[in-house]
Amino acid sequence: MTKIANGIKVIDSGYYSKDFASIYILRKDDKVAIIETGNYFSVSNIQKALEKDGLSFSDVAYVIPTHVHLDHAGGAGQLMKQCKDAKLIVHPRGARHMIDPQKLIAGATAVYGEKKFKELYGDIIPIEANKVIEAEDNFLLDFEGRELKFIDTPGHAKHHFCIWDKQTGTMFTGDTFGISYRDLDKDGEVYIFPSTSPVQFDPKALVESINKIMEYNPHRVCLTHFSAIKPSKQVVEQLIDGIKFVSDLAKKYAAHNDAELIIREKMMEYFLKGLSKIGVADLNFCRERLDLDVKINTQGLIYWQQKN
Repeated sequence: MTKIANGIKVIDSGYYSKDFASIYILRKDDKVAIIETGNYFSVSNIQKALEKDGLSFSDVAYVIPTHVHLDHAGGAGQLMKQCKDAKLIVHPRGARHMIDPQKLIAGATAVYGEKKFKELYGDIIPIEANKVIEAEDNFLLDFEGRELKFIDTPGHAKHHFCIWDKQTGTMFTGDTFGISYRDLDKDGEVYIFPSTSPVQFDPKALVESINKIMEYNPHRVCLTHFSAIKPSKQVVEQLIDGIKFVSDLAKKYAAHNDAELIIREKMMEYFLKGLSKIGVADLNFCRERLDLDVKINTQGLIYWQQKN
């Protein structure tokens, strides 16, 4: 558990691999809001983090997945089951999937198969409709006197919002502001790249959402993959350049017979070149670290081109 700012800590959800997916714990007095939930198995990590701070599930007021992809919201039902007094805050387009997750389960099972799905996500538990708050664009939450603002940010997914914590100048960005791993930082420099996972990637909307985030002039952005970074001009440019590069790849190669192989190789090459540029030397480790992201990004890009 790492302190990010006043009243904000980050923990590792334990999903997939070490430091792959973050969960953020916001504390105001003795009340807690949890942003992102990881999967079913992440709930024990949340419990340990709360207990370490002298808190328990009964202190949790809000559970807030940024969108309903299962590495962000898969544990929401199990967490809500433990947090008897909590409300779930979710994007209006995602609410029905939290109340009845059968489509989420069916979609992910079709991709992974039943055995692998259970290993990755465990049980996806429905949430009672009367415990769900739908946060429209610009929805304001009074969290014990601490204002949290919800901002509609499509591009990665249509059911995605970001959360602005005015008090600390922190934006919780889910997957909208891309992916950047702390174990790939070099001498204070970060490498960031977009998340284009299936099935709602929209590059134009994504760039607009990034610009929308930057209008708030955040001191830090809290990524789900992984932890907090400073969104410098260089970081924003790198992210937007990455969106353009992978979009162009998809346009050029998605119709090829070997589209998946070509796009994966060229995307990985581009990311490794960017990491080399900031001085990261162990490119074999980088390749291994980014393998899943490149694979999922490729699937999302091909789907985007096929539906256009």
